[in-house]
Amino acid sequence: MSPTPPSAAATTSVRLIEVADAPALAAHLARDVEAFARWQPARPEGFHTAEHQAARIEQLLATHSSGGGWPGVIVADGALIGQVTVSTILRGPLQKGFLSYWVATVAQGHGHAGRAVALTLRVMKEELGLCRAEAHTQLENLASHAVLRRNGFTPWGVAHAHIHIDGAWRDELFWGRNLADGAPPQ
Repeated sequence: MSPTPPSAAATTSVRLIEVADAPALAAHLARDVEAFARWQPARPEGFHTAEHQAARIEQLLATHSSGGGWPGVIVADGALIGQVTVSTILRGPLQKGFLSYWVATVAQGHGHAGRAVALTLRVMKEELGLCRAEAHTQLENLASHAVLRRNGFTPWGVAHAHIHIDGAWRDELFWGRNLADGAPPQ
């Protein structure tokens, strides 16, 4: 059964992922495999199943328990529509984390990604105590560039042939945002 898409006027929230989210995540990922192929690395066989997602969620939660990340989901009007993750948290003098996200195709174009990023920046600052957020986007991913710019990120460099996606090595733009200066966007 396919998840019901949220309405265009849906509210957006983020929360810590749960193992019970596996079927909804798997349904979105299986349906959107072709749409995401250009933007995400190749996935192992079975990745788009609820069983694989449940095991993956358990690993993400173990990393969260050890302080290495914050795995979240994006929710609109009670429906799970995507995932947002803070990974590779570095402590000590850096106090930063790497932000990534995706929104199911049925919920794209309604501002959910931008609102989810803003909410996750608040988690990064207030809950995780981080000072800096970083993200990477492919040079051609203009939608993600807009989301990051609206949330106060600025580009700071290009890594050539940084990631292998859809059969080719892709350049990526590196983005950063200082969380210590002022509050994250509302």
